[in-house]
Amino acid sequence: MVSEKKKDSVLAGFKAFLMRGNVVDLAVAVVIGAAFTNIVNSVVKGIISPVIGAVGTQSLDGYKSCLKSPCAIGPNGQSTGVEILWGSVLNATLTFVITAAVVYFLMVLPMAKYLARQEARRKAREGVQETMEITELAVLKEIRDTLVAQRTNGAHSAAPGGSRDAF
Repeated sequence: MVSEKKKDSVLAGFKAFLMRGNVVDLAVAVVIGAAFTNIVNSVVKGIISPVIGAVGTQSLDGYKSCLKSPCAIGPNGQSTGVEILWGSVLNATLTFVITAAVVYFLMVLPMAKYLARQEARRKAREGVQETMEITELAVLKEIRDTLVAQRTNGAHSAAPGGSRDAF
């Protein structure tokens, strides 16, 4: 019995966690990000790497330096020596920079501008409401002051021994 209650509460908690808006938004973002990464990788490998490679004689992935000689392909197809594949690192760096730039300029920046506009509209609405409240308060104070002035003027102008109305 105790384990069934605990199991139900754990599953209920897990269900509540999954149904929160942030988790669903995050899942959608991950799926779109994965698909978008494939597009950026294709652009880097198909367009940018060959353009950069045109300066040299090969694609970016082929650029390497030999750390320990002899760096060559052995008879069994394995490379000998120790190679630093700096072209692959450059390729991955370009992919990252392009992905980050596209995400920033196409998603983050427009969303930040949209949220700033929404906030400005909200503040403008609050400012109008606040102005109305201040105006109402000023009118009420003026009415109060007028009533107090009428009361004080009425008290001074009343004949001695006469009755005064109280508010």
